[in-house]
Amino acid sequence: MIKSSNPALNSSVFSNEAQLSPTHTHPGAESTTMTIQGTVNKTALSLLILVCTAGWTWGQSPSLIAGLSVLGAIVGFILAIVLMFKKTWAPVLVPVYAAVEGLFVGAISATFESQYPGIVMQSVGLTFATLFALLSAYKSGLIKPTENFKLGIFAATAGIGIFYLAAFIFGLFGVDFPILYGNSNLSIGLSVVIVAIAALNLVMDFDFIESGAEQGAPKYMEWYGAFGLLVTLIWLYIEILRLMSKLASRR
Repeated sequence: MIKSSNPALNSSVFSNEAQLSPTHTHPGAESTTMTIQGTVNKTALSLLILVCTAGWTWGQSPSLIAGLSVLGAIVGFILAIVLMFKKTWAPVLVPVYAAVEGLFVGAISATFESQYPGIVMQSVGLTFATLFALLSAYKSGLIKPTENFKLGIFAATAGIGIFYLAAFIFGLFGVDFPILYGNSNLSIGLSVVIVAIAALNLVMDFDFIESGAEQGAPKYMEWYGAFGLLVTLIWLYIEILRLMSKLASRR
């Protein structure tokens, strides 16, 4: 079985956790297992928290925004690693993760907005439009996460991760990657491809969350499912923001 491109959600996560939870409840009792609606509700709450902290960060001074960006990125990364190993902590850690990621997202958004006014609202709109479009395509069966589809998205996402890591390491030694940060046709084309791969990861997330609900994963996995979707949505938003900035810089 191919793993999800999203490291937070893979083919073994829900099946392993399902073994820890009973699959039956008494009539009239609240469900103790994961549901799709429950995951949707927790994703919405997580996004609300993220938007609130991002909005607060947006209004801070440029000097403070820089520090908040670093703080959000570092703490968010640490929490993401902890969550992958301690899924039972998800009900507590996911809201915290959403809050600190809001610091990072708000800081990045404010920086781009100062350079290209109006770019943030456009990017937010495109992100949610992509989310709903792919959700509709998934629910209608237009896009089916077959094993070949999963393999392709997994390989592409891993390749992007390796490329970003290489760019970061070489950057420490003063070597630039114009194709990654420039606004040439090739650079814009690369951004379009990366946005497409990030978007298709949403289909993978939908599939694994649905599988978790079908397999009777424990209730706290709703928060973990929300975490997985949040990771992908943040990545997608940032990539769209970068793509839009490249296009705006050519005007």
